[in-house]
Amino acid sequence: MVAGTGVIVYRNGAEVYADFFGVRSVKKNKPVTRATRFRAASASKLFVIFTVMQLAERGEINLNADASEYLGFKIRAEKITVRMLASHTSSLRDGKIYSIPPSYSVEEFFRPDGKFFEGGAHFGGWEFCYSNLNYGLLGTIIEAVTGVRFDVYQRENILSQLDIRAEYVVGNLGAGEFENLGALYLNGRATDDFDAQPERDTIALQNPYAENFSGVYSLKNYRAGTNATIFSPQGGLRISFEELTHALEMLIGGGKFRGRQILKAESVAEIFKSNWIYDGANGDTCGGEMLNYGLGSYKIAGGYAGHAGEAFGMLSGIFFKGGSGFVYMMNGEDFALETALRNFARGLAE
Repeated sequence: MVAGTGVIVYRNGAEVYADFFGVRSVKKNKPVTRATRFRAASASKLFVIFTVMQLAERGEINLNADASEYLGFKIRAEKITVRMLASHTSSLRDGKIYSIPPSYSVEEFFRPDGKFFEGGAHFGGWEFCYSNLNYGLLGTIIEAVTGVRFDVYQRENILSQLDIRAEYVVGNLGAGEFENLGALYLNGRATDDFDAQPERDTIALQNPYAENFSGVYSLKNYRAGTNATIFSPQGGLRISFEELTHALEMLIGGGKFRGRQILKAESVAEIFKSNWIYDGANGDTCGGEMLNYGLGSYKIAGGYAGHAGEAFGMLSGIFFKGGSGFVYMMNGEDFALETALRNFARGLAE
């Protein structure tokens, strides 16, 4: 079931097409518009990487350093770098659970006696394997080096600079932004659907493979640098179509957005440089979707680079090439429709 969808296309640095269809919520019967925001799924990963690269520019994160040095515990005996986490070449895997309550440390995933060790389910080989847990660790590293909660740091240092009012914590959305939040639909049922706005600084666990592991938690006593998985850095950003185009404009502009230098051009180039390329046997391609991977990004047909998302019924994407690009979101899984929408957008962008 796809209740609503939308797409915005840029060519030669300027918007050339936008259209929106259906409703953002069947229950509320409100139309999809540019201001509609959804839980954007893995398109969120690009925003994590923007934050990591900004910190790398400031010398606070070294992409080639052992991630364990930032986390304060050894993930495994072999060195796993920040770059490996960002490019999914870390050897880590998703178990059934990769978002855990704020009172626990992410170390619980990796200690044999840890509550979320899952019999070692988070360990695998060294070839490419897409793992959301990598981005929970990146969020925790961002906290560890800044001393600031992941969502707060990203809001103040990346999102605000892009004129984006998106949030990982639904209760912290402004009243108008919450009113524009839509629901997602998976297998005929609503997900990420809110009848009323949650209390500020409270958050619900979201684990798509362990739906019975849930709960709502206060962030009042959360200690930054211990467990950013609670924020779902890998896919939990509630963002609008319009706001996604702000990130697109920044990428098209080589790190500059409307006169503001958000990232250096060299950092943008580093994000889209392939760290892994499929050779027929060296990794899991996610059904052929990913044949290469940079830092929170990969290339699709036509040479466009960016990231797509799929979770809880959402299908999303933000892709660009040179001065052209497109963003889209749909609030129900229909892969044939997504393929058609991508192809349509690419055609308009050329």
